Amino acid sequence: MLPASQPAYVLHSRAYRESSALVDFLTPQGRLRAVLRGARGKAGSLARPFIPLELETRGRGELKNVARLDAAGIPNLLGGEALFSGLYLNELLIRLLPAEDPHPAVFEHYAMTVAALAQGRALEPLLRAFEWRLLDELGYGFALDCDLQGTPVVAEGLYRLQADSGLQPIGHWQPGAFLGTELLAMAEADWTAPGALAAAKRLMRQALAPHLGGRPLVSRELFMTLKEPTRD
Repeated sequence: MLPASQPAYVLHSRAYRESSALVDFLTPQGRLRAVLRGARGKAGSLARPFIPLELETRGRGELKNVARLDAAGIPNLLGGEALFSGLYLNELLIRLLPAEDPHPAVFEHYAMTVAALAQGRALEPLLRAFEWRLLDELGYGFALDCDLQGTPVVAEGLYRLQADSGLQPIGHWQPGAFLGTELLAMAEADWTAPGALAAAKRLMRQALAPHLGGRPLVSRELFMTLKEPTRD
């Protein structure tokens, strides 16, 4: 049974019937979907991403009703690349987080990450840390400093990711491989190490792909469009 009231963030909202909205919320008790009635009024103005909320729902089925929705803090104002990064986090959670499966650590890390994005902190380390935490919380994590046999990663070694298993040492370079130095830097979150951030992005894409299925992430495509140079 869900608590009477709990902190929440809106992950996604869309129009539902005449004046309602169908809203996906992230809470410490997991992701849940609820109908927000009178969405064109005051409550509807709160049904936007990145606003800390206090949520109360009613109903026992998968689709609940919003009984109360109040602001619980200062909205995190995201713009430009930070906005697309926040939307990417929201899409990841909608796609990967099972409905009503409690993950309070994911909620806490999400709140911290969104606040850091609003403060203008560097995007890539924030995104990589969130992806890693989400994979680990869902049971898909793996060691970065040991291979799948438990042998410590060596700086001069080459490795590839075996989905849902871990890092496998390889004898020669191949597409998608990782240097041991890159993996050890990731394990220490040392983003000053040459190539560490770029390698972390590749690694997280490989790790997330089996769980996202064949459908591309809309937010990622929008982000790439934003980064494309404009033409006169």
